[in-house]
Parts: sequence; structure tokens; C-alpha cells
Amino acid sequence: MDYLVLARKWRPQVFEDVVGQQHVVQTLKNAIRQERIAHAFLFSGPRGVGKTSIARILAKAINCEKGPAETPCNSCTNCREITEGVAMDVREIDGASNRGIDEIRELRERIRFLPVSCRYKVYIIDEVHMLTREAFNALLKTLEEPPPHVVFIFATTETHKVPATILSRCQCFEFRRLSLRQIAEQLRKISDAEGIQISDAGLTWVAEAGDGSMRDSESIFDQVISYAGTEIRDEAVEELLGRTDRRFLFQLSEAVLRRDAGQCLKIVEEGYYAGLDMTYFYQLLLQHFRNLLLVRIVGPKQELLDLSGGDIAGLEAQVADISRETLQQLLDILLAEEENVRRSHNPRLNLETIVCRMAGLPPAIPIDEILTRMEELEARLSSSVTLGSATTASVLPGSSYESKNRPLTEERPLELPAAKAAVEEVREPVPDLKEPVRAVGSPEEIWANFKGHVKKQSALLASKIEQGVFLGFENGLLRIGFRKGHMFYEDISQPAQKNRLSELASAFFKTAVAVEIESVVLDSDNRSSEGISEAMARKNQMEEIRREALNHPLLQKIMSVFDGAEIQDVKIRTPQAGSDSKKKE
Repeated sequence: MDYLVLARKWRPQVFEDVVGQQHVVQTLKNAIRQERIAHAFLFSGPRGVGKTSIARILAKAINCEKGPAETPCNSCTNCREITEGVAMDVREIDGASNRGIDEIRELRERIRFLPVSCRYKVYIIDEVHMLTREAFNALLKTLEEPPPHVVFIFATTETHKVPATILSRCQCFEFRRLSLRQIAEQLRKISDAEGIQISDAGLTWVAEAGDGSMRDSESIFDQVISYAGTEIRDEAVEELLGRTDRRFLFQLSEAVLRRDAGQCLKIVEEGYYAGLDMTYFYQLLLQHFRNLLLVRIVGPKQELLDLSGGDIAGLEAQVADISRETLQQLLDILLAEEENVRRSHNPRLNLETIVCRMAGLPPAIPIDEILTRMEELEARLSSSVTLGSATTASVLPGSSYESKNRPLTEERPLELPAAKAAVEEVREPVPDLKEPVRAVGSPEEIWANFKGHVKKQSALLASKIEQGVFLGFENGLLRIGFRKGHMFYEDISQPAQKNRLSELASAFFKTAVAVEIESVVLDSDNRSSEGISEAMARKNQMEEIRREALNHPLLQKIMSVFDGAEIQDVKIRTPQAGSDSKKKE
């Protein structure tokens, strides 16, 4: 048979033919031009992206009779023999079947001999990660100090399985997965040269089936040509490649987004009887919702999605009115159940349960919208409470705290006209009070009333100051303390929180109020609110005693006698237990 499959016929023969690995090609060409050819290379990357092809091109470039040359001539004896795989000095070794130490020992014996016809002896070991640990160890010394006429080229799809001692002795090149566009363009070039008529959509579907591998895509294209001939219709490609999966994906995702659980079950059943592998289909569904989320976030950027234009348009249509948060929730459900589906003996049942749960999930509200609604609600509540406070101030002049202490049987005026006039009076703007309103009641009562006022405006803020301590209100300054290290201390000290608290305090005390958040240190006896209040009372008592002591006539006389003297501290003498017992005796 003289027929060559497309993957072999269109295998790159020079560096310029390589698709998608420009970073590797340019480095090797520069090394050849500068005569800086390393003794060992390691090519790693996915299957079918050009690792072995570039290894052969490199072997031809350094052994070309007209070289070393960046572009081998492919006409000299050495180039032709290497291309045909019959060159004595260029050996390709399968690491999977020649993985033992005996094969490596034999290789070590051979590399000592000079090349027969080429400039270098080149050993290309494919799937090098399959070598045994002993075989790798046998290579170490040879790789570290090889003969000058030997070049090793290793290829692997799993770099992490290659020992670090081998990697450190090689120049390592990472090959990239080919994009959908790169594969489709190469397939178009092949189809034009071979006289094959096929649409761009058909080539894109073939490239998708190749999953980033040029060799796989060319093999699939060869299969499509054998099935449909030289004039390939899209229907033939869909039928051969099983593109019905895509149709079921779009139908199922549409039913989920419309929250139609019944339709979801119907689509799963149709796919099941159409021969779909439910486990594999679940992976496709997971990838499909990932694509939906990407389209919703970044828009139709083909370089991120790596899909055909028709599929991207379909994704855009599906997510037009779906929020990002909803798609994220649906994708989270699929990710959470992935392992269960993979291990399940009845993946269809798992899939039906999952899609019904997804369809029943209520749409997620974006966090920005939630915050906007909360701000609007808080503003409405604030305005209504302010109106209520103004009513109290206009109809019942005096402190707002007195109303809570009035008896329930308090007589009220029965004259309806007067009441109506009072209500109408509320609508007049209440002038700002220039003088601060005197806080009525004990500190405990003031603090309790203030917390109640804050709770009406913001329950969250009220729950935070509930953990605080009322340190006092004087001269327009409200002092609130938190135990040192308390979780709310840093939060309530933020400018936004303090400003909000200052607004509420100003409305409560009927004057401009600044809020100061302080850190207080409490002993084990003063952890509760009652203990804190007692501690504040003792503190106020100590300050009063200190003022009286400083104003005592005897102390003033002493200060006048000793000019320049300063009072460092004032201490209270407490009677000792011994002295008390003596007095009792």
C-alpha cells in the first residue's frame, strides 16, 4: 500500500511547518545558528503537538550535509534517511518497551563509537517517563558527561514522572496544547491541498474532536474523508463524530435555565436511549456550564472559550438574561456532584436528580442589587423614624426618654381638631437645636434607650454596640468602649461605621454628636454589663474624690509653701483588716 495517512503525509519536515510551538522552534533555530547545541533536550507536552516531529527536524538540521542549518535541505542522504527512519546514527527508542536497565546498558556501550555517516549520533527516546528507576540511574553519568558526538532528545507527556536529576541535565522545553483556531487553519490547508470540500463549521468540529492534538485531528479528518468522500456535508460530520451530544447539551442547559424540571428529565431520557454515556455526558455538561459562565463574565472571546462561532452564539443567547451568580451556583452543584456521578453504578439516576435540583434552584440575586435594596430600605426606615421623632418633639415637648416612663393610663386630649392640628404641625421642618439636649436618667437608662433607638434604624449596628460599654456622654462626645481584642472593636472603629453611629446619636440627643470608640481593659469580675456599669460608677466616684482632694484647703496651703511642687497622684487609704480588729477590741 502506497497510501499515507494524513498524519504522516503532513508531518512537519522543517521548523517552519510546525504549528503552535514558535517558542521552541525559535530557540532551537537560534542555538543551531550560534552553534550552541546542547547534548540533551527534554520535550514535554500533550500528545500530538509536535514533540517527536521537532526531534526529527532537529536531528536533520544538525546532521544535514549542507549544515548544521536552521532549515534542513531534505534532499541530502542524511536528511532523507532520517526522514525515512533508516539512518544508522539516528535511533528512535520507545521508552515504554525498552524501559529496563539492560537496554540502557546496551545504549551506553554503543554511544562510545563514532557516527557512521552523520555529524552526531542522535538518540530520541519517546515516553521517557516509562523508564525504570534503575534505567534512569544508569543514564545519569552518561547525561552529565556524554561524548561530544552524541545528542539525546527525550520526549514525554508526564514531566513529573521524570527524576529531577535527569531534568537538571537537560534543556527542557514545554510544548503547548494547540488551539481550535490553529488546528482548524491547518486542516483547511490540508483540505485545499487534497481537494476536499468541507465547511468551516465541519473543520471546527473535527478540530474539537482532536482535543488540542494535531495528530488526532488529522486522523479524525482522514476518517471523515473515508466516510463522506471528497464533498463532506455538515450532517455527515455530525453523524460520524456524534455531534448529537452538543444538541442535547444545549437543550438540557436551556431547560435548566428555564427551570423546567420536567423537560430536563425528558431530555436525559432521550439522550440515554440515543446511546449517550451518562458519565461522559456529565463531563460535557460540566464543561458546557463552565463555558456559559465564561461567556457571561468575559463575553464572546474565542481565545478563552476555544469554540466555534456557532456554539459561542448559542451560549450568548442562553445567558442573555441569566445572572453570573445563578450560573456560578449551578456550576458549583455540578462540581460538587462530579465524584458521585463518576463512582455511581447508575449515573442516569444521579444526572436526573442533579438537573432537577438545578432546575428548582431559585435565581440568585446579585450582591450589588442586595446592597442597593438594603440601602434603600434603610433610607426609608431612617426617614420614617426621623418623622416619628419630629412628631414627638412637636406634640410632646421635652425629652424623648420621658415617654417611656409615663403610665399607660395617661390622659390624652380628646378634641379631634386639636389632634389634627398637631399632626399637621409635624409636617413643618423641625429646626436644628443649637443647644444639646440634656440626657435624662441614669447612665444605664441612657445607654438602653440609645441602643433601642439604634436598633430601630439598623439592627446590625445595634447588635454590634450591644457588645460595647457606655463610657459617657458629655459636651457632644459619646464615648463607647469595647473590651480589648473584641471582634467588633476594629469593625465599629471604621470611619463609615463611626459616621453612621454619629448620625444616629445626633438624632437621638438632638445635637451634633461625635462618637469615640475606646479600648477598655476589664478584670474577670467586670465582664458582664452590670459589672461594667459598676466599674464606671467607681471610676466616676474616684474622679470626684480626686477633685475634692485637689481643692482641699490644707493641700492648697502646702502647695503655696512649696513653690513649684507638683501633685503626682491621689490615692485613697483603705482600712486594713488588722486595724479594724483593733478598733473592735
